[in-house]
Amino acid sequence: MSVEVGQTTGALVRRVRLPNDRRTPAAARALVRSVLAETGLDALVNEALLLTTELSTNAVVHAGTELDIEVAADSSGLTVTVTDFAPGPVEELAVGPRNDKSEIGEVAERGRGLLLVDHFASRWGTVHEGTGKGVWFRLENRTGPETAPRLPVAEGDAAPSVGELTALLQTDLERPGEEALTEFATELLVRLARLTGASGGVVRLDRGDSGGLQLLARHGRAPRDDADTIRVPLSVQRPYAGELELDASPDGYALPLATIVAERLSLHLENDRLRRTDLRRQTWLTFLAEASELLAQSLDVNLTMALIPQLVVPRLGQWCAVHTTDAWGRLQLAAATHADEATVAQLYATLSETGPDSILARLEEASRLGQQVMFGSPSEGVAVPLVARGQRLGTLAVGRHLRHRHDVDEVAVLEDVARRAALAIDNARIHDERRKVARTLQASLLPPALPHVEGVGFAAEYVPTGSEVGGDFYDVVPSNDGWIVVVGDVSGKGVQAATVTGLVRDVIRILVDDGKPMTEVLHRVNRTLVHRGGGRYCTLAMASVQRRGDDLAVCLHLAGHDRAVLVRADGGTSFVGEGGTALGLLESITSPDAEVILHPGDSLVFYTDGVTERRRGRELFGTARLREAAKPLAGYPADVMAARLRSTTINFSVEEPRDDIAILVLRNDA
Repeated sequence: MSVEVGQTTGALVRRVRLPNDRRTPAAARALVRSVLAETGLDALVNEALLLTTELSTNAVVHAGTELDIEVAADSSGLTVTVTDFAPGPVEELAVGPRNDKSEIGEVAERGRGLLLVDHFASRWGTVHEGTGKGVWFRLENRTGPETAPRLPVAEGDAAPSVGELTALLQTDLERPGEEALTEFATELLVRLARLTGASGGVVRLDRGDSGGLQLLARHGRAPRDDADTIRVPLSVQRPYAGELELDASPDGYALPLATIVAERLSLHLENDRLRRTDLRRQTWLTFLAEASELLAQSLDVNLTMALIPQLVVPRLGQWCAVHTTDAWGRLQLAAATHADEATVAQLYATLSETGPDSILARLEEASRLGQQVMFGSPSEGVAVPLVARGQRLGTLAVGRHLRHRHDVDEVAVLEDVARRAALAIDNARIHDERRKVARTLQASLLPPALPHVEGVGFAAEYVPTGSEVGGDFYDVVPSNDGWIVVVGDVSGKGVQAATVTGLVRDVIRILVDDGKPMTEVLHRVNRTLVHRGGGRYCTLAMASVQRRGDDLAVCLHLAGHDRAVLVRADGGTSFVGEGGTALGLLESITSPDAEVILHPGDSLVFYTDGVTERRRGRELFGTARLREAAKPLAGYPADVMAARLRSTTINFSVEEPRDDIAILVLRNDA
């Protein structure tokens, strides 16, 4: 709001620009009242406030733009100009149809404002400027006894005084809310009944919530069916609708005054509608944000589809069903729920029905057309297609509310939920496919089964993480005089790490088949990684196993890998092996060997850093905890030891493993 103050010779001029809202008439009255107080024209206050209220309210209701108020006062009187910025002539905006009647009760509805100006103002007229148009009026400061102008009335009717009209039009809503609106409407009815002599009146309002016309305010006794009543519709936009009914004869002032009151009440009801609409849309935005967050938390296809109906019911309908398309484009029920759990079985039966009039037929139509489709009784509702990245994934069907149908806003929210749900389903499917690809690729890097050797136990456990291929691997390769046990970890994850893992595994197998000693195998693998590893390196634990009577002779090489855990049959544990250089970092490496003798019942546990670096907050599982976990497993078969160590490692933390876990147990079963 901007204010300009001017002072000419003996005159005070103030101009103000006011916004288009319900508080504008009150602000305009305050401006006029302040000018009258400064210039000592208190005798004109009733007429000035009445006409200012009428013109400013008329501009707010019909123009829909900002308005300028100019107030000029001197000792001889007051001039007020109200200008708006709506297109069209003044007659079209403020007057409406041309008025040829002299009686106010016979004047067209939109002309009564200027009729009041014509009767109370000393002079009045219209202004037309390049940016706007308006109405001005002049009130002269008469000296001596003052006779208030009166509206023409029919014989026998008593005209309301200026003070009464001013009090009626100055009644305003102090605060938003249901209770305040009811009090405001009741106060208007009380003042209107006093002016017209009506015995009572009511205001009924339908907010479009399927509740129909509800009583908003009441004064006196309700209008009788056999009496002459006045019904004035409220000028509100859909879904609001309502009326003011007055138990009074339609002669004289009753109808025009009731119309003025209805217009004032309509303005505040329209503000109430906009406020409620804004609150409702904020609620929907919050709901959509929460739904998106919940849907984004799951990358499991089945869990995502089961979550969607739980989000929709009961906020958006009585029941909800998610159908997805199979490989042949047919709809299959994936998940459904109902607000009444006792009717879930009946809902499933209804959704499984076929035929041209079935819900399934309407769902197929929605999926085929790619647009929303309404379906009728007995399970009335709306179906919305699930489309993500240009692919039709299925449909989202939602049944109507128990007491009313879906409105336009709810259908729009349903379409938004369907888009978000479809994207969540598609993301979960993509993640599931990537996980399957990773599992398949990972399985190709591991032996399908470990060999069964009499007197020697081999067992392994592998826990992959995420949807990417890890670099951990293990293998048991037959050699000329025994077996070669390999456990390794290639740096990084993904396809490149899998490529290097496959390269290391294949090179080791080829060299072992050629009968190369382990030292040469390690040097050649290192040379291969330096030239073809793409900057990646590999830690490796490699051991040759040979039978010596009842014992197993193990020659262990560690190329940057963690030391193995030796578990004796009597429960003693120790770490064995000497650290060497990781493969792929340097042109030459050192790899000292360590010889370990496994007596009957002894075991050797190999593992990757996914075991020791398992986290619980800031705490690591560590090698010491691994050694303690292996101690009570002495004497158990290799497969039991591997499974128990895997379980202990996983249960150390509730978090998902951040790195692949590989465990291989070698046991002397002689």
